[in-house]
Amino acid sequence: MVGLSNLLSIGQAAFYGIGAYVTALALKTLGLSFFPSVILAIVITLLFAIIVGYISLKMEGDYFILATLGIQIIVFTILNNWIAVTMGPYGIPGIPSPKLFGYIEIKGIESFLMVSTAFSAITIFFFHRLIKSPFGRDLKGLRDDSISMIALGKNITKLKIQSFVISSSFAAISGFIYASYISYIDPTSYNLDESIFIISAVLIGGTGNIKGPIIGAIFVVALPELLRFVGLPDSIAANMRMIIYGLTLVIIMRYRSQGLAGVYKF
Repeated sequence: MVGLSNLLSIGQAAFYGIGAYVTALALKTLGLSFFPSVILAIVITLLFAIIVGYISLKMEGDYFILATLGIQIIVFTILNNWIAVTMGPYGIPGIPSPKLFGYIEIKGIESFLMVSTAFSAITIFFFHRLIKSPFGRDLKGLRDDSISMIALGKNITKLKIQSFVISSSFAAISGFIYASYISYIDPTSYNLDESIFIISAVLIGGTGNIKGPIIGAIFVVALPELLRFVGLPDSIAANMRMIIYGLTLVIIMRYRSQGLAGVYKF
């Protein structure tokens, strides 16, 4: 959405959360196995993204960003208050491990490492092909000069909705992996802070390319952990780590505004 369509969304955690909650209900309540659960999570998130996309993409620029903020708040509020379905702030505990082909239980760090690696590889391959495709070039044209795309007879609203739906659907896969691995979810994992964390990883890594979000995600996850080994006094360690972390992000954005990986070259 950001790199090719120039759509800055701060509501991705909402779709991530929908995927996680659908997964939890599919595994625990419906007793579905691996593939039906992940497919159901993607489909439900996709349908919600279509509805939201048609509404929010009538707005542009800052208004679209505010619309995605509203979506994030609405979804979080529903997850936090629809106790009959989501258990509200208590969360959903005891999510069973998914079973591959109905009998191979996926459980433990090693199993989920393989699952997350496989999904990552599929995602990277999909978006690599998408960027190279005519649809990817249409999105790049939408980002660079939407007026010219209209002059060429392209339906830019349709392109935006397609970009929004594809991006949101893949967020559901993250929700599936998280819910099935942790075995407990609650609304606080899918709030505005998580959306800002996601968009920070994208912008720091670099937009419009494959390696940018990967590098950005590794950076924003690893840096706070590495700062634990700096040897700061215990009385100020937590606050100083956050100050150093924030200062590092500011410096990167000031002197490497295109992201650590730079801009994708077609």
